[in-house]
Amino acid sequence: MTANLNEKDGRTQSHAGGTQSGGIRGLSSAARWFELKPLLAIAAIGLAGFGFAQFADAVMEGETRRFDEWVLLALREPGNLADPIGPQWFEEMVRDVTALGSTIVLTLSVVIVAAYLIMTQRPQKAAFLVVAVAVGSLINRLLKLGYARPRPDIVAHGQYVTTESFPSGHSANATIVYLMLGMMLARVEPSYPVKVFIISVCALIAIMVGLSRIYLGVHWPTDVLAGWAVGGSWVLMCWYLLLRLQPSGTRR
Repeated sequence: MTANLNEKDGRTQSHAGGTQSGGIRGLSSAARWFELKPLLAIAAIGLAGFGFAQFADAVMEGETRRFDEWVLLALREPGNLADPIGPQWFEEMVRDVTALGSTIVLTLSVVIVAAYLIMTQRPQKAAFLVVAVAVGSLINRLLKLGYARPRPDIVAHGQYVTTESFPSGHSANATIVYLMLGMMLARVEPSYPVKVFIISVCALIAIMVGLSRIYLGVHWPTDVLAGWAVGGSWVLMCWYLLLRLQPSGTRR
């Protein structure tokens, strides 16, 4: 009987030890993944920065000129470089789309969301959003001044523009604002399909804004590609900071 009791105690201790070990392994795995995500973010940011530098060098050396001209001319009516392809209503619709990346629309979007966050007792998130968008926009503006690339001169502009061409401000700022909003909203959404939907919609808006700039002839295609790269890299860096400041399990 004593032997049976000892055997039973041994099985109980073994089961408890296995459960504890499994729990520790699971916790360790989750912790390792939480640490791995920022490392992956840093690696992606580094690769994006290196890729942008190489791309910008090729643009300024004129290596992409043929591609830029081919795309812009393909979007113009044959024999009339002042008229984009498609009916007049489509051209007006594209102007509406490009307005989604305008300073006034993006500023209002950020102010409204920041005000909501403050009203719902989340001032840190509001400050994070405002600072992230402002710094990202400033970085793109400094890049414009540094590269000082002229606007397209082979087609008529479909909108009034005054600043430098590379990188596209509408593309970069739309990517920063909409993906930042999408990222912050997705982090508090428990459903993975809904997370994917939110980020996809925000990315689609940024893509549409960039394409509209090419269609209207106010940017070279490579300006828009660079704007997306700058905006996406900055949002990725902000995502990394958010991971460090706010653990994944929190919802506020």
